[in-house]
Amino acid sequence: FPHSFEVCACRSVSLGEIVDAIKVKGANTIEEIGKFTDAGSCCKCCVSKKKDIGEVKMELYLEQILNKFKESK
Repeated sequence: FPHSFEVCACRSVSLGEIVDAIKVKGANTIEEIGKFTDAGSCCKCCVSKKKDIGEVKMELYLEQILNKFKESK
C-alpha cells in the first residue's frame, strides 16, 4: 500500500501518518496510534477485521500495521 493510502476514513488518516506515529513518535498500541493520529477514534472499523461493522470492508487495519512493525523488531 502507498503511504497516501487512507486507513481511517472517519478521520482521513493515511498509512504514512500511522507509520510516522509508530516509527518517529514511538506508538506501540492502537490507543497510542489514535492519540497521535486520531485513527481508530471514531467508529473503530479501521482497528481490526473483527471491529469492522461497515457494509464496505476496509482493506487494511491498524492491527495489521502495528503487528507488521512488531514482527520486524
